[in-house]
Amino acid sequence: MVRVTTTNRRGVLRAGAGLVVGGALAAGCDTGQAAPPHASASAASPSSTPSATTPAGHRAAAAPRAYPGLPAQITHGPRTRPQVALTFHGQGDPAIAHSLLATAERLGARLTVLAVGTWLDEHPDIARRILDGGHDLGNHTQRHIAVDDLPEADARKEITDCADRLKRLTGSIGTWFRPSRSPTASPLVARLARAAGYPHVLSYDVDSLDYTRPGAAAVTRKVLAEARNGSVVSMHFGYPDTVAALPDLLHELDRRGLRAVTTTELLS
Repeated sequence: MVRVTTTNRRGVLRAGAGLVVGGALAAGCDTGQAAPPHASASAASPSSTPSATTPAGHRAAAAPRAYPGLPAQITHGPRTRPQVALTFHGQGDPAIAHSLLATAERLGARLTVLAVGTWLDEHPDIARRILDGGHDLGNHTQRHIAVDDLPEADARKEITDCADRLKRLTGSIGTWFRPSRSPTASPLVARLARAAGYPHVLSYDVDSLDYTRPGAAAVTRKVLAEARNGSVVSMHFGYPDTVAALPDLLHELDRRGLRAVTTTELLS
């Protein structure tokens, strides 16, 4: 991954943050295309194994992997390394998603996106865009309903339907699974996720609460008050406050010496 210094980041913030945030805030349904990802930026773990051969020019889609010694439900990474994982629930206006991805890439950060299957159905290009930007991509169920409350057959279908979308679009079922409408999976859902090919459930230890629309400053304060070495932060696509918060959040994390990396890199 390209390392961006605090000094460089300040220059990037001045040059680009206003344009990205302004566009997302001014038009909630903006359909403009995102800027292309930085050609040399990459946060993929060297230990990640591609699950399929991809067309020339595309990043290989990594398969899920087991992390021996880690629990079935992962809430954070090692507390000994100055890294954090910003993880995003993937749905909502694709223009906001493109803005977040482009902003993160300009500032040298890589994200983890847990995509909703119906969102992928509506915007199939976004899966490849996420991977080609060097980000992690995972499964956040097909319809983003309360999967822990479903009967077994319905819960299984929520997981496998989204996995099938990811497999069709990228060649992999995605690197991670996160249950919808709950920070943790029930024992049943955790078992179904393992059966579908996900050795771990990805939870988090910091909730940005950006979905409550508290304003960009509040989102930034909430994350910075709780993030530390190894934190996994829950955030969302689809909210302009999150776009507005991201530059300042990344700047302050960098000032504290915390790199924003993919979950794969956090745990590798």
